[in-house]
Amino acid sequence: MLVKHAPGVPQCALAFEQLFAEAGAPSGAYTNAFLSNNQVAKLIDDPRTRGVALTGSERAGESLAFRAGKNLKKSAMELGGSDPFIVLEDYGLEDAVKMAVVGRIGNTGQTCIGAKRFIFIGPRLNQFLTMFRAALESLEIGDPFDEATTLGPLSSEAALTLLLKQVNEAVVNGAKILTGGKRVNRKGSFMQATILTNITPDNPAYKQEFFGPVALVLPAKDEEEAIAIANDSPFGLGGSIYTKDIEHGKRVASRIETGMVFINYPSVSTADLPFGGIKRSGYGKELSDLGIQEFVNKKLICAANGFSLVA
Repeated sequence: MLVKHAPGVPQCALAFEQLFAEAGAPSGAYTNAFLSNNQVAKLIDDPRTRGVALTGSERAGESLAFRAGKNLKKSAMELGGSDPFIVLEDYGLEDAVKMAVVGRIGNTGQTCIGAKRFIFIGPRLNQFLTMFRAALESLEIGDPFDEATTLGPLSSEAALTLLLKQVNEAVVNGAKILTGGKRVNRKGSFMQATILTNITPDNPAYKQEFFGPVALVLPAKDEEEAIAIANDSPFGLGGSIYTKDIEHGKRVASRIETGMVFINYPSVSTADLPFGGIKRSGYGKELSDLGIQEFVNKKLICAANGFSLVA
């Protein structure tokens, strides 16, 4: 396996390679490839490369999927996401707020399966917003190595600049900032935890991915409208539904157009569960037995025995 890491994390790439070596993996089983984008294209063209798997942006996915397709090579794409977080009317507000903070603020909101669109059904929306706002405003901003910190920095200055641009564009098009929306006045690329409301379908924010601590809250008059809002997205990675009735939650989950849906907990990634999306979120699976077999050639070997075939 040749791994081309994101340009901002070469030390992490080296650390992973060292872990494989320490675990006893054969030499060359896992190799970091410190390549430019042009060199990656040449690597995909090389006949020794048998498949391509990407975790990254839509733009990168389009480019690499095109290159792999041109070479008739299998590919799997794990791209962006704008996961819906749907609160049904029977679910407790306090627990909904706790899960909302976990789903949106984990890794400072920098995760493809982070809860990003909070779809709330029923008349308790204002209560939810008050509690959610209070929870976000109480986060402790600081050094991510400090255990007291509950809101760390963004990965880069460029990431912060993009997020601020998206928030400003959303406001210009009619969105309201309930809290946050600005850079934190301290050293580092810190963004205030932010809640955006009043987001209409014609607002660019409605169908964008916000890769940081920005929550979009969308009201729904009933369950049918909540499902429609959840599915009205170019993305289809994960999502979560909150209800006391698990069986009912499963029925709603079956109607959500994503590769994964979790009930009463935000989307997560674990080694034993298949991971992957649909639509602009990509295709194929990672992790679990499905991920292992994604690049396995399921070869048939069949021998003739008289007039019968024995496989």
